[in-house]
Amino acid sequence: MTSTAAATVFASAFGSAPAGFSRGPGRANLIGEHTDYNSGFVLPFAIDRSVIAAFAPRSDRTIRLATDFEPGIVTASVDSLTGHRGWAAYPLGAAWALGEFGVDVDAMSGFDLAITSDVPVGAGLSSSAAVETATLMALTRLWGLDLDRMTLAKVGQRAENVVVGAPTGIMDQSASLLGERDSAVFLDCRSLEAQVVPLGLAEAGLVVLVIDTRVSHAHANGGYGQRRAECEAGAAALGLASLRDLTVDGLDAARSSLDPVVFRRVRHIVTENARVLETVATLRSSGATAIGGLLDASHASMRDDFEISTPELDLAVETARSAGAVGARMTGGGFGGSAIALLPSGRVDAVRNAVSSAFAAAGYREPSLFVVNAVEGASLLQG
Repeated sequence: MTSTAAATVFASAFGSAPAGFSRGPGRANLIGEHTDYNSGFVLPFAIDRSVIAAFAPRSDRTIRLATDFEPGIVTASVDSLTGHRGWAAYPLGAAWALGEFGVDVDAMSGFDLAITSDVPVGAGLSSSAAVETATLMALTRLWGLDLDRMTLAKVGQRAENVVVGAPTGIMDQSASLLGERDSAVFLDCRSLEAQVVPLGLAEAGLVVLVIDTRVSHAHANGGYGQRRAECEAGAAALGLASLRDLTVDGLDAARSSLDPVVFRRVRHIVTENARVLETVATLRSSGATAIGGLLDASHASMRDDFEISTPELDLAVETARSAGAVGARMTGGGFGGSAIALLPSGRVDAVRNAVSSAFAAAGYREPSLFVVNAVEGASLLQG
């Protein structure tokens, strides 16, 4: 996505040209779902679907926001950054959360900001983190900030948890900020140590196909928070600080201490952490062609133990595999959204056609299917 559309929205809303542009990419999670808020391991990558922000400073304390996916201008103030609803809560929340990490927000002036996006909303590709990171990159320029990228990821997470009210972990913002081309970000969500892991997809003749079921979800609503509460209940019942401290070998002993539903939630987290570690090791030793079984096992765990899949996601995954995918799984928080399929580049059309036909036969809404590439993290752009 280019800055041209954002410049057009900015000029239409505010009657002037922007002073600069920033980009916040969405993310796809290769593996490691719901492990982030359990202090576990994740392996996401930034994708070539992004939010582009056009911005300019103001000399007063007013903030004006515009976007091409909702009409009108949202007006706020540096003195009142919380309490807003809808899409504006994300950029305003990001500005507010900077104050939680040492930025003297009260000393800052206002700004105008217009955003455009080709990250599907509610698709499990973290359109929210893309808005937050694009905003934070803009504020880095507008407010003269010098924060490292992991701190900015913490800022974005804080905004989403407190201002938006979504109990998410730090994975999305980390992927959006730390991504590198043709690589995934291996993140330890306890220590926040991050390593770049080359994917080597082009070399292996593979691509990642996103299958957006167009069943929308929202992290601020019930299911996600319920799963987090169940994980916390499991850790508390086992006397653990987090489920990160439980190993696969300890699952049998844990079963007798837990409600059957909570045990299944715990088992997903513990086995998913193990799958992330195995995926990283396999990528480094054998390459991406060898990780398909791990992706498949991850989906089965999310479907059966964590119960966050949907019939549409299950059909997308099963059909993609049958049509030639190396492996496939739902990605994101669940209860809708997208699946990803790892497949030979020559099978894209076959998988796309098979999934579209299967959805039509089942009476489901037509899915949106597109290839994503792993790209660099959020950045300032040339106009």
